[in-house]
Amino acid sequence: MRAVMHDRFGGPEVLELRAVDAPHAGPGQVRIRVEAAALNPVDWKIFGGTAAATARGLAPPLGVGNDVAGTIDEVGEGVEGWAVGDRVFGSARTRALQELTVVTPARERIARIPDGLDPGVAASLVVAGRTAWDAVRSLDVRAGETLFVHGAAGGVGRIAVQLAVARGARVIGSASPANHAMLRGLGAEPVAYGEGLADRLLHLQPIDACFDCAGAEGVAAALEADVTIDRCIAIAAKGAHGARGVATDLERTGALDELAALAASGDLDIPILERYPLERAADAYRRLMDGHVAGKLVVDVA
Repeated sequence: MRAVMHDRFGGPEVLELRAVDAPHAGPGQVRIRVEAAALNPVDWKIFGGTAAATARGLAPPLGVGNDVAGTIDEVGEGVEGWAVGDRVFGSARTRALQELTVVTPARERIARIPDGLDPGVAASLVVAGRTAWDAVRSLDVRAGETLFVHGAAGGVGRIAVQLAVARGARVIGSASPANHAMLRGLGAEPVAYGEGLADRLLHLQPIDACFDCAGAEGVAAALEADVTIDRCIAIAAKGAHGARGVATDLERTGALDELAALAASGDLDIPILERYPLERAADAYRRLMDGHVAGKLVVDVA
């Protein structure tokens, strides 16, 4: 099979498309014929050799990516509830950008792809969707409250906006002016990020909670707007100003079935900004690392 691999840590230049031996499903495992993989910043942080790799005990040679969608074509001994032909999506840490991948359902969460849902959209729900879901749930955002989402035009932020609006919350989302119309369309009140953000938020009070998807600036501005630190979550700058992160076990838990149902019904819009063939995986990561990506980047494998 073809797989994107790297033998050393570094930038996208270390990624190589190679022919490697195909894996097979062992006891407790299923093999997925991958159709699409969605990219996340943690992917390049792993192949870049940052703490995202060392904290997980990962070292080259390694594959790349996590979020996959495809069809099960092998089922190992002892696996219940899954069969050859099931269309699924879920986590395959460092084993996503390859034509065949093996996962252990008891350890790596997978779910069924609803009829009619694009596999690239399904894959895009795995990390971004569950991160947004966990943040909105953990912050206990309720109808009548106001949530400030910093970095609201990104993959995670855009989903969080929609989930909070569906709960009846007022949502303020920071983004570049080019994305303000899109945020209004999702039901959020846009605000420009950058210098003066804290002052702008002061004019939009009261604000009850903050989900910072872009760094420490959002939490800092929220604190000045009288949001308490216990109702702040930061994911791009973990621990910023004492803010907590999302759950650490999202690869094993989460709300994949619920998110997929919302996406399939059209109640959750998952924007795919650009799609790349497997041969251009390195280019896809270069685009992701440029930042300001208003949507998901997907690699079509099949």
